Amino acid sequence: MAATAATGGRGKGGSLVRRKRPRNRLPLAYRFAAGLLRPLMMLLTRHEWRGAENLPETGGFVVSPNHLSYVDPIAFAHFLYDNGHPPYFLAKEGVFRIPLVGRLLRAADQIPVYRGTSQAVEAFRAAVVAIEAGKCVPIFPEGTLTRDPDLWPMTGRTGAARVALTTQCPVVPVAQWGPQEVLEPYGKRPRFFPRKTMHVWAGPAVDLSDLYGQPLDRATLREATDRIMDAITGLLEQIRGEQAPAQRFDVRSSGLPETGNPRRARREPPAGAAGGQA
Repeated sequence: MAATAATGGRGKGGSLVRRKRPRNRLPLAYRFAAGLLRPLMMLLTRHEWRGAENLPETGGFVVSPNHLSYVDPIAFAHFLYDNGHPPYFLAKEGVFRIPLVGRLLRAADQIPVYRGTSQAVEAFRAAVVAIEAGKCVPIFPEGTLTRDPDLWPMTGRTGAARVALTTQCPVVPVAQWGPQEVLEPYGKRPRFFPRKTMHVWAGPAVDLSDLYGQPLDRATLREATDRIMDAITGLLEQIRGEQAPAQRFDVRSSGLPETGNPRRARREPPAGAAGGQA
């Protein structure tokens, strides 16, 4: 996989390169947020990026990364933005309720996800509309920060596969490593210095063409999702220079909650256990 230099600044090797401009003019709120965050990322982190040539030049597409820190959406967005593909994220609805942040996200055309409610389907529809409009839509297939003790990708959820098979758009796998050194999973205190390197590698689009036109049943969605997760894991193995476990961590069989901080869940006593009651 050919390395692509970090655009709009100095990459890990120190060579000066230019940021690609997006094809379409972005909303004012989007440009404002990028104008704040991009200089901070250039100042506070180094980056080693590869595989930008795998991002489609035209048309909408899904891009699916691993998820290991609250910082990695910013590091990942930096990679996409500087390579001419401003991302339109599916983000938890709770983030949109944060004062000012929520207004900024909506004005920047980001997509809220209402988990476990009747409104969850709206996020799927919005993602499909964004793809059909030619946008880059990141979908974290794990759905939350990895629970794997060594931070390998977990078993994926089927949302990315569903969107990709519905629209028949490319799915570009991405692996990232380094954001967890700035902020550990569910951590609250970032550590920016010494400066950490954000490794972001994009691979070739996952081939799902043999699944096009098939019913979107559990077996089809699981097959597509497993292919996406295999591609992400393979890229991460290359970045880390290690081999992932033969069996992928499955949160559903682990006894851990599927969302929220699993460490907090371990500390909280089960219902009815307070006061020594069984």
